[in-house]
Order: sequence, then structure tokens, then C-alpha cells
Amino acid sequence: MLSFFRINDPFRLIAILGIMLLMSTIYIWVVDIPILQPEMIWMLLGERMADGKHMYIDIIDDTGPLSAGVFWVVHLIFGKSTLAYKVLAAFVVLFQVIYVNYLFIRYKSFEDNTYIPAFVMTVLFYVSFDLVTLSPALMGSSFIVLALGQLFSQTVLQKEGSDAVLLVGIFGGIAACFHFPLATFLPFLLVSGIVVSGFSFQQIIVSLIAYAMPLVFCALYYFWIDGFEAFFYEFIIAPRLIESYAHVSLRDLALLFALPLFLSVMGFFVGFIVKSQTVNQQKQLQLNLIFSIFAVSAVLLTNRRAPYQLIVILPALTYFISLLLVVYKKGIAIKILTAIFVIGIPAIGITWTLLQINSGKMETYAVTFDQKHEVTRGKQILVLGEDLGYFQNASLATPYLHFRLSKNIILDREDLENTVEVYQNFLKERPEIIIDEEGVFARLLERIPILSQQYEKRGTSYFLKNTN
Repeated sequence: MLSFFRINDPFRLIAILGIMLLMSTIYIWVVDIPILQPEMIWMLLGERMADGKHMYIDIIDDTGPLSAGVFWVVHLIFGKSTLAYKVLAAFVVLFQVIYVNYLFIRYKSFEDNTYIPAFVMTVLFYVSFDLVTLSPALMGSSFIVLALGQLFSQTVLQKEGSDAVLLVGIFGGIAACFHFPLATFLPFLLVSGIVVSGFSFQQIIVSLIAYAMPLVFCALYYFWIDGFEAFFYEFIIAPRLIESYAHVSLRDLALLFALPLFLSVMGFFVGFIVKSQTVNQQKQLQLNLIFSIFAVSAVLLTNRRAPYQLIVILPALTYFISLLLVVYKKGIAIKILTAIFVIGIPAIGITWTLLQINSGKMETYAVTFDQKHEVTRGKQILVLGEDLGYFQNASLATPYLHFRLSKNIILDREDLENTVEVYQNFLKERPEIIIDEEGVFARLLERIPILSQQYEKRGTSYFLKNTN
């Protein structure tokens, strides 16, 4: 199979597209992946923004402002469609695959110009099913890849005052506006710019200013609509203070990425010890090594532990695994390693997914739908808890989308102004049903008794009076 992709022919990309269609078909229609909790959040966010609401002001969530804008446009065009998220994500994945392969060819990363990196990266995207959904991490990582391309250009061109210095910063800042944990790549851009690309002090300052520009523009927009404080708190501060969602255990994450990491380590030693490289190739090896370290560190800033948070590490894994497969063209050992990679990566991902579904562990990550959720069909509701199944056929009322962020706001007894704002939100939007799994609304009624006159309690839920 690798011999097919060793040929420098763009038509090999048709085969890449075929692999993507095959794997996506298996995951979507054969394995039957349910809607994920983050996906439900993103769809509700897009729906609420399509109704004219503002992120952070009318929607309590930590999704990046640029990602929120994308979800808004997706909802306007496709509505609440998980298939649309998969299809659009496929285009983003295809772009990353093509661009990374283009970088390796243009800057002579390997001895041969080959489409093996495109093939390797395509397979890596299917190490887990959530890597190919339209997540903020996927969208943001696309700009990290673009920034990486500019750093690659510096390993060859070394032009003083190159546009690459400016673009590195801009792309990095845009990535952080899509997904804040990608802000860990700011020190990566600085370290790699100085150590590998030889940036001068003036270039570093230019890059830092360029990095800040997208974030400043977002901040100015929210300042203009009187939402700067909400933007700063919900996007940057609060998500780092609350308890994170452990959708997937650390053991499972290690299991999913063990084989790619093992092959990458082998590829690193091949490039570092076995294979003689040009000066530019040595710089690219160093660049990808530093990139790997900072890619893993981005997980420390996330508040949802899931495989898709590691998507940004794929370009570096692609480089090292491709280095291994490109250098060794013949021999039984490389054939065995190739077979292990091509068969093992998808097999591990699919097997893990099926085990999660059959064991019931997927409930910590996916949205489950039962008969009890039918009570909210066609209603404007609020869910104060972790069960997002109630939103299957319902819409969000009030700004409180992200439960763990919203809980702190609703239960804040010290800020009188905040209490008034919470009351006004309930008064203005009047959720028809409030699912109160953890007694948050019950405690709010103790502070604002007047709300209790509008609702009738049934079990753990509250129903707006004079509604069916």
C-alpha cells in the first residue's frame, strides 16, 4: 500500500478522500456514534445565536468566540444537524492533510517527495471518532498548522523581515480565539522562533503584537456591546477554575494514542540517529519535537478531557511516523510496522468505541435519549444538570448553557447585582420546564421566592404554570 503513496502524484489525494469516506461511513452508520455532549452544546449555542443572542452575555459557555461564530452560521444553514458537523469537519480534515503534505514536499522534509504523510495523517485522524467532528480544537488546530507552515518556511528562507514572522503570530492568535487551550502555543512560537528559526528581538516583538491582534479585536467587539467582563471571565478565567468534565479516562487516552506515540518515537530516533539529514531537515526535526511538547501541554488548559483535545498533536505525529516509513522502503520489518499502523490505528479506535458503547461508559461522553426526555419535546427549557438528552427536541431558554459555569453564577449569594440579573433572565425568557437535577433552582427559589409563584414542582422538575 505504501508504494502507491510514494509516487509524487496529486491524484493520490483521491485515494485519501476514499479512505476518509470509508472510515467515516464505518463510524457514523456502522458503529452508530451517538451525539456527543460537546456537540449538543455547540448546536444549542448556534441555535441561540441564530435567535439574536450574544455569546458570553446571553449564552453562558466557554466556547471560543470564532468557534461560536462558525456554529452560528452552521445553524443558520443546516439547523441542528450532527451530519453537517461531520461533513464540514471532513473538509477541514482534508485541508489539514493536504496542507501538511504540501509543507513536507515544498520544504524537502524527506529524501523523497511523497504522499505518505497525507496517508499517515488521514489514518491518524481516525484514532478516535471525535477527531472528525467540527470541534473548536479542530478549527483552531488548522491555524496552528498554518503557523507551523510559516515556521517551516523560516528553516529554509531565513529572510529578515519576512511576512512569515507576522503571519506566525496572527495564525497563533486566531487559533486561540477558536479554542483557548491553544494559547499554549504562544510560548511554542517564541521558543521555536528563537531556537530553530533564528528570530531577532525585533521579529519576536512583531510576532507578539500580531498574536495579540485577533484577541484584541474580539475583546474590542465585546467591549463595544458592553460584554467585555463576561467575555474575559467566561472565555479565559472561569473555565480554568471549575471542575473539568472527565469524558474519557486518562487510561483510555493513553490506550488510544499509545501506538501512534510508539511509532513516532521510533521515527524520531531514525531521524535523530540513523538517517543523515540536511541542516534544514534537522531544524524541522527540532521544530516538530518542540511542537509535540507544547501540543500535549494544551490539554492542561481544557475543561473537557476527550480525545479531540489532542488533535493538534497530529501534524507532529505525522512527521515522525512518515520519517520512519519514508526512510525504510524495503524489508519485512517495515512491512510489519506498516500493517500494524494501517490496521491497528482504526481497529483500536473502532474497538474502543464499541466497548465504550456496550459497557455503558459512553454515557459520560455521549448524550443518551430515553422516554423520560419526551416531556420536553417542542418546549423552551433549562437543564440544571448534566443530562443533555432533554434538549433532543427542545431549545434552551435563559443564558445558562454550560451547567458548571452557570451553577456558580446562579448560586452566587454575595453579588446582589448578579442576583437581580438572574431573576431578570428567568422573568424575561420564562423556561417552560426546568430540569433541576442537583437542586440548584430549588436553592435559587429560597433567595427569590417570587419565582416559585410561576412554577409547579413535579418530582425534580419545575413546570411553568398555565402551560401543558
